[in-house]
Amino acid sequence: MKIQHHGAVNGVTGSCHQLHIDEQNSVLIDCGLFQGAEQGKNNGAENNEKHLAIDFDISTVQALIVTHCHIDHVGRIPYLLAAGFRGPIYATTATAALLPLVIEDALKVGVTRNKSMINACLKLLKKQLIALDYKKWQSLALSDAALLVHPEPVEGRDAAAEASSPKAKIKFQMAGHILGSAYVEIDIIKKSNKTPKHRVVFSGDLGAPYAPLLPAPKSPYRADTLVIESTYGDKNHQNRKVRTKQLQKIIEKAVADNGVVLIPAFSIGRTQELLYELEKIIQRKANSSLWQNIDIIIDSPMAAKFTEHYKEFKNLWDAEAKQKLKLGRHPLSFEQLYTVDSHQEHRQTVAYLAKRNKPAIIIAASGMCSGGRIVNYLKQFLNDKTADILFVGYQAQGSLGRDIQKYGTIAEGTITDSSKPSKAPYVFIDGKRIYINAGVHTISGYSAHADQNGLINFVKRMRLNPHI
Repeated sequence: MKIQHHGAVNGVTGSCHQLHIDEQNSVLIDCGLFQGAEQGKNNGAENNEKHLAIDFDISTVQALIVTHCHIDHVGRIPYLLAAGFRGPIYATTATAALLPLVIEDALKVGVTRNKSMINACLKLLKKQLIALDYKKWQSLALSDAALLVHPEPVEGRDAAAEASSPKAKIKFQMAGHILGSAYVEIDIIKKSNKTPKHRVVFSGDLGAPYAPLLPAPKSPYRADTLVIESTYGDKNHQNRKVRTKQLQKIIEKAVADNGVVLIPAFSIGRTQELLYELEKIIQRKANSSLWQNIDIIIDSPMAAKFTEHYKEFKNLWDAEAKQKLKLGRHPLSFEQLYTVDSHQEHRQTVAYLAKRNKPAIIIAASGMCSGGRIVNYLKQFLNDKTADILFVGYQAQGSLGRDIQKYGTIAEGTITDSSKPSKAPYVFIDGKRIYINAGVHTISGYSAHADQNGLINFVKRMRLNPHI
């Protein structure tokens, strides 16, 4: 047994890991897209294409296991299919429902608008996609594992040969990162009997403890080998009460001048957590005219679709969120919430807000500002001293979000002097220099990733600790 990493090694994106069970059999855990500087954009188109290509041998790959459907974990699946992979794609039931939406959007944004090509890819994806429930073992059909593929006797194979066939099985456990997210346990079975020989655990992305909506991940009983994420392995988040107070404080200060608050948010996970927290503040501030008059706008068709799926799979919510439902609250659908659908509506919304006379919060994708509708808002409002940008998620090196975050710190409290543009911080958007007059804020506690303490506790709470 050995493990190869085809992404998320020297950076945090492009997650793709190959578990070699033996010389004839391997499985892939995720097949994600590189983002930000890790995408290779700064090194030319040829290098960028290399990051998209499946440049490793897939001849032994019997299955793809998807931990969750963030683009940095699933974005290279179309390229995997194009490379000839026709094996099963295993995912949790909720992830299986979301995955075609994510892949369709990724194809439209980064590959092609050709409907026939997109539909062909989606048809293939759905044919190979197999939805699994949490906490249930699924056997993998491996090369030479005739007992798994053919229950009846196979001509020319004796009992000894059958007993020596490699066997493996997988099980998904809740990871608490986004809807449908999972860490995966893989048991490689002894050839002589059905006792697990070796258990490998791939964490995928683990959720932060006490995050709203989804329960925190519970550690596995055991792991002989553990492959764990480390996005926030060097820092700890603010606790939930502190971050909620900070969210409230930033917004109240930002909209005191009837300004807009732009929140670049990932369509899956972060957007829904923000809605949950905003509804909570609005309920608590029922007598506040400021909070009762704020328009909250979701300008992302993808985010709107995923929010509907979150409501559909509310059986996966944590106890706190379920209690709100029992009390008649609707944390993902409330009176002040507006959804922008078409591109024409989006353009109209940007124009309306530019002439606004009341405060507004806009949540729009993409989370790292590397495309999507948030870019048009940034073009309009980044130079506006009454606007504020609030980052609630990780900004990868080389992304527009990271640049705004970095230079916006310099811009805090500064009004651009047009006669001295060289002294004003700025970023480039679509080749145009945009000066930063808007306030720039970051709340790290809204990360959907476990922090250092969470990652360490995930390991410490195993009954039988990993050897590797």
